[in-house]
Amino acid sequence: MLIILTFSINIHPQFITMKTFSLKEKDVNRQWYLFDATDKTLGRFASKIADKLRGKDKPDFTPHVDGGDFVVVINAEKVKVTGKKRDQKKYYKHSLYPGGLKTKAFKDVIEENPERVIESAVKGMLPKNKLRNKIFNKLKVYSGSDHPHESQNPSVWNPKI
Repeated sequence: MLIILTFSINIHPQFITMKTFSLKEKDVNRQWYLFDATDKTLGRFASKIADKLRGKDKPDFTPHVDGGDFVVVINAEKVKVTGKKRDQKKYYKHSLYPGGLKTKAFKDVIEENPERVIESAVKGMLPKNKLRNKIFNKLKVYSGSDHPHESQNPSVWNPKI
């Protein structure tokens, strides 16, 4: 005589576990992207660059790992701003001496050092923690269309802005 016993166990979905994927530094695959800033609005494309530098556009994004790509920006002097920002937007620098605050308008900075405009916009959009400098070092900004990163074969990247 053979008796077959069957049991059905109802497991609540709350107790079924899945492992969360966490990207490791050694598993990061970095690409090089070329971005032309001609006639692009400063804040809109700076946020796209910040996302690309952090790796937020990748499916394996991990907040505590620098998993982003390298971004080369050319024609930094041709960036545009909306409204009256060309005259009213200010950039501040301090000499660390009393009364040493120096102020420049956007139109003056874009003539003297156009790379600083894009760098400061992107840097303000990165997280304020230990990874910030590591992420920011992957941004390369140049005024003009020439850049020294041809050997990395950067692919042209035109995000929808």
